[in-house]
Amino acid sequence: MMNSKECLLKQVLKKEDSNLLLHACCGICSAYPVSFLKDAGYNVIVYFYNPNIFPDTEYQKRLEAEKTLCSHFGVDLIEEEYNQEEFFDYVKGFENEPEKGLRCDRCFELRLSKTAEKAKELGIKNFTTTIVISPHKNFQKLSAIGEEIAAKTGLTFLSIDFKKKDGFLKTNKIANSLSLYRQNYCGCKFSLR
Repeated sequence: MMNSKECLLKQVLKKEDSNLLLHACCGICSAYPVSFLKDAGYNVIVYFYNPNIFPDTEYQKRLEAEKTLCSHFGVDLIEEEYNQEEFFDYVKGFENEPEKGLRCDRCFELRLSKTAEKAKELGIKNFTTTIVISPHKNFQKLSAIGEEIAAKTGLTFLSIDFKKKDGFLKTNKIANSLSLYRQNYCGCKFSLR
């Protein structure tokens, strides 16, 4: 009889292609998803695209943590150009929205759309994001955004709630063991308020 992790892995393994582009928001949130997806048989390629992160020094700290994590797990890391203006343009008019509001939805849409574009460019059919592991983020909302983008692009968005089965605890244990930088805010300048 299979345990619950084996059942979940079997569901995840129902795929046409083992390559997967994993959008990463930070090293801490990436730790368990990278581990889980590798165990599930995916060839994980991490995509660091976060023009929302403010200021540049914060971006660099999060990028260095991601590099450490990817090196630890032996996975490739693609760093997209850091262009804050791209984020500011995309959320224009939503600056005063509360946390978890429409500005955040736009931010998720921007980053997942760019991830899908990169996946298509690389010939990768599967993509997902580490953002969903945060207990502060709405899994259903993020999945709906990812699935809508996947439908438009002909790709597959893997809707995996990485925080299930103690995923958030597991990601923190891995991050602590690697002494990864731990941020204390979402990332954008609006979340600093």
